[in-house]
Amino acid sequence: QVQLVESEGGLMQPGGSLRLSCAASGSFFSINAMGWYRRAPGKERELVARITNSGSTNYADSVKGRFTISRDNAKNTAYLQMNSLKPEDTAVYYCNVNYRRSYFASKTTDYWGQGTQVTVSS
Repeated sequence: QVQLVESEGGLMQPGGSLRLSCAASGSFFSINAMGWYRRAPGKERELVARITNSGSTNYADSVKGRFTISRDNAKNTAYLQMNSLKPEDTAVYYCNVNYRRSYFASKTTDYWGQGTQVTVSS
């Protein structure tokens, strides 16, 4: 079982900054990757940023240069620093953890946070 503690989103002005965090705990063997996805009104969920346990990252084109994902492996915590926020960043942001349940697990498992609303508006 995995538990995720996500930080709160909020109402931000265009051009502003916000940092999201996501801390994983519970019973698992290892975390492979952590990341954030988002779902804007009327749109499908999309990847925002993802970081593996080796530090490899990938970002949606729409956030490159503005968002930075980082990770503290010792704390099983990931951070998403969002700068230069735009109204089109408005969405529910979901933390995702991809993990192995046990040493013997042949595949990894995804676990999702409840999501936090980020609204960018003047």
